[in-house]
Amino acid sequence: MLLAVLLMSTRFVSDGYKVGDTVADFKLKNVDGTSISLAGRKDVKGYIIAFTCNTCPVAKAYESRIVALNEQFAPKGYPVLAIQSNDSQRSPGDSYSAMQQRARAKSYPFPYLHDESQAVAKAFGATNTPHMFVVKKEGNAYKVAYIGAIDNNQRDASAADKKYVEQAVAELLAGKPVTTPTARAIGCGIKWRDA
Repeated sequence: MLLAVLLMSTRFVSDGYKVGDTVADFKLKNVDGTSISLAGRKDVKGYIIAFTCNTCPVAKAYESRIVALNEQFAPKGYPVLAIQSNDSQRSPGDSYSAMQQRARAKSYPFPYLHDESQAVAKAFGATNTPHMFVVKKEGNAYKVAYIGAIDNNQRDASAADKKYVEQAVAELLAGKPVTTPTARAIGCGIKWRDA
């Protein structure tokens, strides 16, 4: 049984994007009812994409850090897009209405998108909540520049001495290559719909 759970949580990894890959655009429903796509904003330099959810303790622990990343980098052209991909049949606390309630209660300053079909998580190769991707705009395309964890201390943000996402975006803004393009994502496995 444990092997089956591990396989389910990693079954899409090899099929997902790698650093340097071009990301296919997507359109997902935001908690306010609007549809959001990567191409929807022309003023951005890229996005910080956070696969997260309402129910995972690790995702909750990182919630304020995701908000802080948006506050720090949205004005510089790298806003956060949060995406919830858990199957709401397997995780009722991650239903669309629960997402709306969470976004209101926490005053999310960024879109919180419902990946109901799980197609976007599968395309990205997201496996955990949270699982972070930084994509950089090149022309009309978006290329993956970073994949992995937010930082190296899930319990205490002030004790994190490696802030992977923050460093990646700062390097991109400075026109430099990302020195740590990947770091293992930690957190709860995405709750996949039974095939």
